[in-house]
Amino acid sequence: MTPRGYDGVALAAPVSFGYRRFTLRDTQWYLARLLKACLDGAGIEKRQVDGLALASFTLAPDGAAAMAEQLGLELRFLEDLHVGGASAVLGLRRAARAVEAGEAEIVACLAADAMGKADFEALIANFSSYARDAMHPYGAAGPNAVFAMITEAYMARHGTRREDFGKLCVAQRSNALANPHALFRRPLTLEAYLAARPVAEPLHLFDCVMPCSGGEAFLVMREARAQALGLPHARLLSAMERHNAFAEVELQPAGGWALGAEAMYQAAGVGPAEMDFLQAYDDYPVVLFMQLENLGFADDATQFVRRTAFEAEAGGLPLNTAGGQLSVGQAGAAGGFLGMVEGIRQLTGQVVGAQVPDARHGVVGGFGLVNFRHGVTCGAAVLGRGARA
Repeated sequence: MTPRGYDGVALAAPVSFGYRRFTLRDTQWYLARLLKACLDGAGIEKRQVDGLALASFTLAPDGAAAMAEQLGLELRFLEDLHVGGASAVLGLRRAARAVEAGEAEIVACLAADAMGKADFEALIANFSSYARDAMHPYGAAGPNAVFAMITEAYMARHGTRREDFGKLCVAQRSNALANPHALFRRPLTLEAYLAARPVAEPLHLFDCVMPCSGGEAFLVMREARAQALGLPHARLLSAMERHNAFAEVELQPAGGWALGAEAMYQAAGVGPAEMDFLQAYDDYPVVLFMQLENLGFADDATQFVRRTAFEAEAGGLPLNTAGGQLSVGQAGAAGGFLGMVEGIRQLTGQVVGAQVPDARHGVVGGFGLVNFRHGVTCGAAVLGRGARA
């Protein structure tokens, strides 16, 4: 069954905020600042927001409902997201359908985490019951060991070399240099990438995201509402999600994108060839390679990477034009929002860093909740340019 697209749904008021390696602020403070920045950017009052989609690892014991109370929001629609790096896509899908159905007028999509060292250690220790009970007792704590296995298996299947992963890391770092929110803004060479210390072979230092604090946000509303407010906006054309894909395979060969991308593009009316950028989830480079293949950009990502440029203005396939998490940092659940917010910026001319020339369409990928051998949740969305102020 081919899913239908979205009718006149707009994404506006993109916000990135407060990226820090360490912070004394709490998650509630970050979420409040994100909401205020969205309101200021849209020129609206808090009472006009009647929907909230929220993602956070460190907000507990509070959830979205408790945060709505603290923010003083009176809501008709509420979504509490617990899907990690897929949160932006899944939150957008639900917010968009609510707006289409008249269940909400304006939905604030917020994600933030105040991620100090102790917070990150607590997250890893209790990431899931599976990780706690079946992985940690055997010394496989945290995602590095999991992705080392997935990466090693991918390299063996495809003949991928560390230089191939490094090309993407270097390109993303180049994109990050102009982004004031990025925590890594020194140029990265392929030589430095290859010489970096090992973390969990074949992963080395620049293959692994750095946990940090920060937040990302945007608003979802009807396109007519965005036009009435004079807001530059992107349009949601189509989106997909898949959960527990390829569960029978020992080590993940692909993500759930491979099962839903074709129908997603069909619903959007545009395909990979019309995409002016890819904002891909990038906690580790192997996930980028999977998205290049699964989202229709390459039959063989390794060969595609070797012949393609990925810098924002290089004329190939602009990839993670804000720098991606590997250069910006991974602010917990906000890491999954980073690409969505950057996609909105590219399509509305509101970039804070590198601009893709005349961008009209783009695709955003999400990936979350990785257990021992695979990521449980995948999502993607196709965005198009809307009216500009």
